[in-house]
Amino acid sequence: MSASASLRALTPQQRNTVIASYLGWTLDAFDFFILVFVLKYIAEEFHTDVPAVSVAIFLTLAMRALGALIFGLAADRYGRRITLMVDVLLYSLFDFLTGFSTGLTMFLVLRALYGIAMGGEWGVGASLVMETVPEESRGIVSGILQAGYPSGYLIASLLFFLLFPVIGWRGMFFVGVAPALLVLYIRRNVQESPAFLKRQQQRRRPFLTVLRENIPLFIWAVLLMTAFNFFSHGTQDIYPTFLESQRNYSSYTVGAIAVVYNIGAIVGGLFFGALSQRIGRKRAIVIAALIAVPVAPLWAYAPGPVLLAIGAFLMQFFVQGAWGIVPVHLNELSPDEVRGTFPGFAYQLGNLLASGNATMQADLAAHWNGDYAYALVIVAVIVAVVVAVLTGLGYEKKNVRFGTEEAEEPRGAMRI
Repeated sequence: MSASASLRALTPQQRNTVIASYLGWTLDAFDFFILVFVLKYIAEEFHTDVPAVSVAIFLTLAMRALGALIFGLAADRYGRRITLMVDVLLYSLFDFLTGFSTGLTMFLVLRALYGIAMGGEWGVGASLVMETVPEESRGIVSGILQAGYPSGYLIASLLFFLLFPVIGWRGMFFVGVAPALLVLYIRRNVQESPAFLKRQQQRRRPFLTVLRENIPLFIWAVLLMTAFNFFSHGTQDIYPTFLESQRNYSSYTVGAIAVVYNIGAIVGGLFFGALSQRIGRKRAIVIAALIAVPVAPLWAYAPGPVLLAIGAFLMQFFVQGAWGIVPVHLNELSPDEVRGTFPGFAYQLGNLLASGNATMQADLAAHWNGDYAYALVIVAVIVAVVVAVLTGLGYEKKNVRFGTEEAEEPRGAMRI
C-alpha cells in the first residue's frame, strides 16, 4: 500500500489522533528551538558568554529523561490522552515563564523545569498514535509524527526571521504559551488508545519487572537513542550560532537558512518513514545515516549562504529522515505493557547521555579559535556512522501486531 493510500485508509478518529500528536511534538519542539536562535542575545543581556547560556540546552535535554519516566508511567496507568493534555499545558507554561527571567540562574531553572515537561510529550504522543493507526500506516505516520520536530524548528525559524527584531528574545518565549490551546483540540477530538483500553482489563505488572525481562533490548535502545540525539542535536543546536558568530550573517539570513533546512528535515522524515514501510526500519535508517556523511562538508564549509542552505537542506533531509523512523521502530520494539513508558524513557535517556553536546561543541569551537564548522563536522560524521552500526546490529519488529505474544518478544538482533 502506498503512503497516500495508507493515509486515506485512516478513519476520522485516527486522523485526529495523528494531528494532535503531530502538533504536540511540533509545538514542543518550537518551544525548545526558540532558545537556539537567541543564545547570543541572552548572553549579552546577562553579561556572560554563549557556552554559559548553552548550559540551558544541556539542562533541558538532561531533564527530559525524568519527564519521560514520570509522564510515561502516568500514561501506562491513567491513559495516554489525559497525560498528553497535562504535559502540553506544563511545557507551555514553563516556556512562557522563561521570558520573565531576571538572571542566568532563574533562566536555567525554568529551562530545567521545561525539560521535564518536554520529556513526556514524545513518548506519550507516539504510543497514542502507534496504538491507534493500522499496521500498514505506521511508517508514513511515524514520518509525520517525527516531522513535528523540524516543523517546530521551522516555526521558531520563521518567528525569529519575522519578529525577533521587534519582540526580542523575551517576546520569543512569551509566544511559547500558544501550544496550551492544543489541549482544547485533544479534549474535543481525540479518544484514548484502543490498545491501552484493552490492556486495562488485564493485570498490570510494574515497569521495573517488565524492564528486567528486556534488559538487552533496553540497553541497545538507550545506546541507539544516545547516538541519534548526538546526530540531531549535533547538527542543529549550535548551527545558528555558527552562522551568526563564524559567518557573521544577520538574523534574517540565519532565519532564512533555518527555514530551508527545516523544510528538508520535514521532507526527509516523511520520505524515509514511508520508505521504511517497504524496505524495513533498520535498512532505511542505515541508508539515511550513511548518506549524511558525504553531505557534511557542503553543510559546514560551503562558501556562501546559498550553498550553505543547500548543504543544510540535504543534511537535515537525511538526519531527520533517519529520525522519521524512530517513533514506529521504538514502539514496535516496546513490550505491550509499558509502551507508554519504554519508548519515551529510552529516547530521553539517550538525550540525557547526549545532553552535553551543545556545550561540548561550543567549547570545541572556542578551543579551535571560534571554528564552529570543524566542531559540527567532527560530531556529525562520527555519530552518523555510529547510528548506522548500532541500527544494523539491532532489532526489528516491523508491523508487529500490538496486544499479542509476538509483541512481547524482541527479534532480529545482529542482522542488517
